[in-house]
Amino acid sequence: MLKISWLAAICLFASSVTSTAQAAPPLAQFTEEFHQEFLKKMQKAKIPGGVYVIVHGDKIVRVGAYGVREVGSKSKVDANTIFRLASVSKTFAGGLAAQVEHEGRFRWDDKVTKYVPGLAFRSPKMTSQLTVEHLLAQNAGLSANSFDDLIEDNMTQAQILPKFREINPRCQPGKCYGYQNVLFSMIETVLLKTTGMTYERLLEQRIFKPLQMHTASVGYSAFLANKNRAMPHTSTKRGWVETKVLPAYYRVNPAAGVNASAMDMGKWLIARLGHRPAVLSPAVLNDLHRPRIQTAENLQGRTFGAFVDQAEYSLGLRVYQFGKHQLYHHGGLVKGYRTDLSYSVEKDMGIVVLVNAQSNIVAELSSFFWSRMLNVAAEVPPPVKKRTPAKKKKVVKKKPKKTNN
Repeated sequence: MLKISWLAAICLFASSVTSTAQAAPPLAQFTEEFHQEFLKKMQKAKIPGGVYVIVHGDKIVRVGAYGVREVGSKSKVDANTIFRLASVSKTFAGGLAAQVEHEGRFRWDDKVTKYVPGLAFRSPKMTSQLTVEHLLAQNAGLSANSFDDLIEDNMTQAQILPKFREINPRCQPGKCYGYQNVLFSMIETVLLKTTGMTYERLLEQRIFKPLQMHTASVGYSAFLANKNRAMPHTSTKRGWVETKVLPAYYRVNPAAGVNASAMDMGKWLIARLGHRPAVLSPAVLNDLHRPRIQTAENLQGRTFGAFVDQAEYSLGLRVYQFGKHQLYHHGGLVKGYRTDLSYSVEKDMGIVVLVNAQSNIVAELSSFFWSRMLNVAAEVPPPVKKRTPAKKKKVVKKKPKKTNN
């Protein structure tokens, strides 16, 4: 475990929901409680390695690390060990694009074809309705994860682009939710056309350097170049086994290509909470936090779903109604890794959990954190009433009527 700093014990957070939930303890006590839960869950699931970071206001208040960077080694995970962020990378794409849009370099309602003329659906009308905002808001109308299979077959975005001519959105763009990686990552072309800079360079200059995210990077080569990296693991009958770092989803960097450590992510959370206005201004954050489309599927999850009454998507960010509180969230999964980012502007707090194993433990820990901090009890579904089987009626067979052929 690595402790960065402690805040003095503060008064109890106000109780706001059901009587079955207990009030959150003082912050120092709460972070220790969370750390013990973290250790317990990691040990029980025998996760190779993981780390979390908690921020409050403009400070990192605690970092906790567990385990090793790869099974069979003595190299321990620490606060500066980098992990693949998988889809938590989308929070960076949304933040970066919002910066550029608020500078007037493009507009959210610009047609995508203005910047990606090669993109077309089977229907010209549907093509003409697709805007830049739809890319990041996951409401382009396509079926979920369109052409992810081609990413996994090692095709590039340029090779996949013509495939969109073979399909149509299942609804008018802007009217329904459908999670995307390929289409989402076309924001990279929009940013290149409007700034003249590559996506990697833009992130480095506009976010990583100003926030002093010293170990954050983009891409496959950058991940392998860092010696303090957590390797991926998958579950087998023999337990967790190290697997290869697959480059496929590094071909869609806005969707899944960022690498970062817990310390880096603490700095990113502080910016997302509004404490680095030179990087993310209040206007940009308001835009990032404004919901664009409902995502009812998130209400069915076995972790956050027990606490969330309403789920929506903004720009590379999920917006949850967690009890009476608004919570911003995004999770990530790529072979061998799970990641989770969440924060509350109201409580001025955030948490990121990263593990080098394909385990849902990250969401379990995050939902535990917020259920205690926000004083929200899980909703228990009402018991299903057993129906008494109806008595079978006697069937009287009737003689068939004669018919004329």
